[in-house]
Amino acid sequence: MSILVIAEHDNAGLRPATLNTLAAAAKIGGDITVLVAGSGCAGAAAAAAAVPGVARVLSADAAHLAHPTAEDLAAVVLAVAAGHRHVLAPAGSFGKNFMPRVAATLDVAQISDIVEVVSADTFVRPIYAGNALATVQSGDTVRVITVRATAFDPLPASGGAAPVEAVTPPAASGLSAHVSQELSQSARPELGAARVVVSGGRGLGSAESYHAVLEPLADRLGAALGASRAAVDSGYAPNDYQVGQTGKIVAPDLYIAVGLSGAIQHLAGMKDSKVIVAINKDADAPIFQVADYGLVGDLFELVPQLVQALD
Repeated sequence: MSILVIAEHDNAGLRPATLNTLAAAAKIGGDITVLVAGSGCAGAAAAAAAVPGVARVLSADAAHLAHPTAEDLAAVVLAVAAGHRHVLAPAGSFGKNFMPRVAATLDVAQISDIVEVVSADTFVRPIYAGNALATVQSGDTVRVITVRATAFDPLPASGGAAPVEAVTPPAASGLSAHVSQELSQSARPELGAARVVVSGGRGLGSAESYHAVLEPLADRLGAALGASRAAVDSGYAPNDYQVGQTGKIVAPDLYIAVGLSGAIQHLAGMKDSKVIVAINKDADAPIFQVADYGLVGDLFELVPQLVQALD
């Protein structure tokens, strides 16, 4: 049984979610091939080859894959997918961008956002914003799967020595083109990979309060900053801080929710955190139902006291 894993990377190395996706592939069982598609991506291909359990790495290096569009990346995947029973990718924005196109072209049903591998043809995935889990069995000849990275412990990044093979990708489709991108720069850990997340909600009242209250706490803990959808929609924090079903799925060792009521779509993005601390003046807020520790009171008093205690 052969498995193709599409690597999420920055050309120089692998994104953390790729190691989690490889862990899911290992649970399926079989020979694992990793596809690294990019431009000047030798570093990422070498990193993939070093992961234990990887049998081989396919490197598709071309100028038009520097910022691959869904059309171009799907074409590369389809060009090398023959002979593989499973095609896997991380379930973040990377996988959501092109995997549906792969599944549609292969005329199979995509199995999205799996959180458990039961067997080679049976998987568990969340439904109803994470309020229920569905066990899905697929009879398709090729199973196209996206993996919720937070549900699988990552494989080690070193210890393997798989061969790297160069493949020639299809020419650019010309259907769409990358124009530009704006990347936010931060000294803080990346939200999806942070061990500690300090997240704020609408209860903070303003963007100024969001930063004034949360940043000192995040600085003490070396934490990433997150936000609810309500806080993002209100302009308190940028879109890439959003945690939830329509934002980023996180599962840090410690998640501190400040002024967050705990809407269903937000809980879907953080309830797998190992320890959840909630600070809210409303003792009946839904967030307390999933919290391991709760502080009921004025966040503008409690958070500064917590920061002071950490000094």
